[in-house]
Formats: sequence, structure tokens, C-alpha cells
Amino acid sequence: MSNLLLHKSIDDIVFASIDVETTGLSPSNSRVCEVAAATFQGLEKKNDFSTLINPQTAIPCVASNVHGITDEMVCQSPKFGEVVHKLTAIMEGTVLVGHNIKFDIKFLQMEFERVGMKFPDLTAIDTLEISRKFGKFNNNKLGTVAKELGISVNGWHRALNDVIMAKKVFEHFIIIFKKDGIVTLSDMMRKIKGL
Repeated sequence: MSNLLLHKSIDDIVFASIDVETTGLSPSNSRVCEVAAATFQGLEKKNDFSTLINPQTAIPCVASNVHGITDEMVCQSPKFGEVVHKLTAIMEGTVLVGHNIKFDIKFLQMEFERVGMKFPDLTAIDTLEISRKFGKFNNNKLGTVAKELGISVNGWHRALNDVIMAKKVFEHFIIIFKKDGIVTLSDMMRKIKGL
């Protein structure tokens, strides 16, 4: 993490909410079949990016039943290598945000590796971790957290919808953090880690 970024005000940082939908749960033998990102700075929306990905493998029914993405939907979609540069450009210089973001990053790292690239070394903030520590929800699934905060859960388990939900959950907690005197990214990271 850049020291320059650490000491920046939260309001001056560009965050990128990211999400992937996949053919399974293991990055080593499953593939990304949809990816989305939305960048924002304070209340200003920057860029959105969302695309189905041809995973070059069949999507099992168990995965389709979760996200609704089928082989027919992705057969004409770009392969990951065809969108990797656009995705990299959107994430450049940002702090990543996502719900259970380690899952998404592991899949993206593997997809980057498959096309001979290295996933950028970016700071990541997990709204799942924040929800567990600072919220009191029936459970900490993204849809439950969003619903209990009054955020629309239409299209849950599709990448762009999940990105928007995670962004709004994050914004909810930023307001709380600011009331607690959090100003910089460093302040927020320490708060989340309980330091």
C-alpha cells in the first residue's frame, strides 16, 4: 500500500467496488464468467465496467442456479484476456472494495496469471469484515446486509448489482467511521483491523 494513499483523506481516494461471478468455488479449477467494477470518489460516481466472460468451460448447474448465468449467455462473450487491460485501467490507483473480497481477488489473480499478467498490488477493504465487526445483522451475506440497511437487493448474485450493493454498504459505514473521527485511509484501516 502506498504511503501517499495511506495519508490521503477518505474523500480524496478513488475506490473501486469489484465483484466476479464464477463457474465454481476454486480459483485453480473454476473460471470467472462475469466481472464488474464501479469506481467512486466521495459521492461522485466515476466509471462502471461490467461484462460477461466466456469462461472457456461449461458452467455447472449448481453455479447457474446461484447467479443465473448459463453457457448460452456467455458463448459469444469476450474471453478474460480480451477485457483484462480495461479492467486494469479501471482499477489503477484505486482502493478495492468488495464483500468477501478475498474470494474475488483470488479468482482475478488466477485469471491474470492465465493471460501472463500480474494482478495489481492494491489495498483491499472487505465489507464482509466491516459488517461482522460494526453491524448487527441477521447474517452477514451481502443481500441480507443490504436489505437490512434499506438498499435494493434486486439482481443479487449478478456482478454489477453486487458491486453497487457493496458500494452502498461501504458508504453506510464510511458515514459511521467519519462520525468516529476517521479522516484518512490509514485511520480507517486501523479501525477495521481493531488497532
